Amino acid sequence: MSRPRSLTGRPVVITGAASGIGRALATRLSRLGSPVALADVDEDGLKATAAALHGRVLTRVLDVRDAEDQLKFAAEVKDWLPAPLAAVFNNAGVAVTSTVLDAVIEDDDWLHDINFRGVVHGTRAFLPILVEQGEGAIVNTSSVFGLLGMPNQSAYCAAKFAVRGFTESLRQELHGSAVRAITVHPGGITTNIARNARMRRDPEGLGRTKEQMAAQFEAMTMTSPDKAAAIIHAGVDRGKARILVGPDAYLFDALARITPTHYNAVLSRVMRRPRRTEAVR
Repeated sequence: MSRPRSLTGRPVVITGAASGIGRALATRLSRLGSPVALADVDEDGLKATAAALHGRVLTRVLDVRDAEDQLKFAAEVKDWLPAPLAAVFNNAGVAVTSTVLDAVIEDDDWLHDINFRGVVHGTRAFLPILVEQGEGAIVNTSSVFGLLGMPNQSAYCAAKFAVRGFTESLRQELHGSAVRAITVHPGGITTNIARNARMRRDPEGLGRTKEQMAAQFEAMTMTSPDKAAAIIHAGVDRGKARILVGPDAYLFDALARITPTHYNAVLSRVMRRPRRTEAVR
């Protein structure tokens, strides 16, 4: 199969574009000449992203949980497109921190509706456009937590494993066509996801606040959003079906293969080591 065309200069759709990886992707691809259609539920953040771009931009306040609104957004994008759509990045995501024993069903449903069903809705909304034009990519954000199950992250892992399974199934359905389905597995990226997470209590019983836990998470991250966007862009351009983002992502992937039931002991030792983080602000 021939190498796909580069994303550079071609139209893309990005959800979760108000911050983090979504904003970094929008910034990078717009700078390289791509028209970008951006969506997020955070209107102020979305406006800030759009204001920093210089090329052609379409913005839409969108709750990815709403399947009908995703279809309306896809119709708007289709009318707006200046050229065939190169890729759809279903990137919006949130986090919940809780033990299974203490889990609150409303929190888990909130996460699953965004992290998994939002990806499904976005895929179903935009896939007909790509199939009709005969090329393009659906790029769905999973996580390293879609490779390994982690304590106190049952809802997040369940959703990210589901994104992985859904996208891999779609990939097999698209086999032989020029429409691709790609999973992205970021490791620790320095974004606001931990600060915006839902947490009712410290799941380890240490009395830490959400702010303290967010700071601990950020101290362990290894990749900036800008670096993540560059890796994702390069992976899509190279025709990868699965994109690992960050050195920790390669560790998770290796552990999933080598020690699929005892990886947490290794990770616990690695995560206790001090490390330097990249500047992201």
